[in-house]
Amino acid sequence: MSASKERILSRDVEASQIPSGDKLTLSAGSKVFITQTLGGSFTVMTDIGLLRIASQNADALGERVAAASFAPAATGQAPDPEAVWSQLRQVFDPEIPVNIVDLGLVYSMDIATQDDGAHKVDVAMTLTAPGCGMGPVIAEDAKSKILLVPGVADAEVRITWDPAWNQSMISEEGKMKLGLI
Repeated sequence: MSASKERILSRDVEASQIPSGDKLTLSAGSKVFITQTLGGSFTVMTDIGLLRIASQNADALGERVAAASFAPAATGQAPDPEAVWSQLRQVFDPEIPVNIVDLGLVYSMDIATQDDGAHKVDVAMTLTAPGCGMGPVIAEDAKSKILLVPGVADAEVRITWDPAWNQSMISEEGKMKLGLI
């Protein structure tokens, strides 16, 4: 996370409105204030409210995002489960400075070998509130990060509401970051 930084967009960028998840385009020359830079995405304050800008648009903000670095997997080698969990820890709710794993949003992660020998990762996760429109954005962020893990050919991130999320699901580390303990 970083302190709020004023930026002028160098080009048009697509952004997701928080918390609705609605897509809109911010025009080149727009003034934004970066309020959170976690997991490669940017939460910005604008005159129309909070927005999330994806990592591929970092250059328009004058920012850089470090690329994930993995050793290549041998052909047919199953992905390392710890590498998948590590990638999931790089996914953040744009309003909360704690990753989705430590927030207790990820209920399961399974790696399956498909008929063709390729490996698919299936994740079941939830959100902190059923009405959150950012769910598809967060799920797509998780999927794109999982697909970077060597040996992963496909990924599916499903959002579920059973069981309902509550604060007791937050890890100790997450509670410390949020000042809950």
